Amino acid sequence: MIIGIAVLFAGCEDQYVSKIPDYQVNLNLNLTANYPIFKNSINEYLLFDTMDGFPVNNRIGYGGILVCTAPYLDDSGNSIYYAYDMCCPYEADKNIKVYPVEDDIGKVQCEECGSIFDVGFGSGFPQSGPAAEKGYVLKQYKTTLSGDYLYIYR
Repeated sequence: MIIGIAVLFAGCEDQYVSKIPDYQVNLNLNLTANYPIFKNSINEYLLFDTMDGFPVNNRIGYGGILVCTAPYLDDSGNSIYYAYDMCCPYEADKNIKVYPVEDDIGKVQCEECGSIFDVGFGSGFPQSGPAAEKGYVLKQYKTTLSGDYLYIYR
């Protein structure tokens, strides 16, 4: 019986490992002062692919950070924030990025391979293209909202 339970748990270790390297992520955004339209928004995006204008202690991951809001507010009337590395996981090149699809809310597309990912509900799952064929998911980062500040970290 004990051996059977050990084998069962050993089989649960097959988790997805991203092709995107683990780079430092530490981005602190003052939503009220710097991004007032993004605070309490629905289906909006912010893209950070350069450190210009940020303090030295901020880090934006491997290919930059895409921050988006869900298509609904939480029970308190606040936005729900998701953050992803902008690097396409199929390409795994920090210079090849994903960008919002203009006519498809909650979707981003790789500029090189054309893979489309769902980001609006916090999954980052591939919807089409070579990334979907391989099952490559966007690398996601943690977000915490505290007052007027949105903290993004790994």
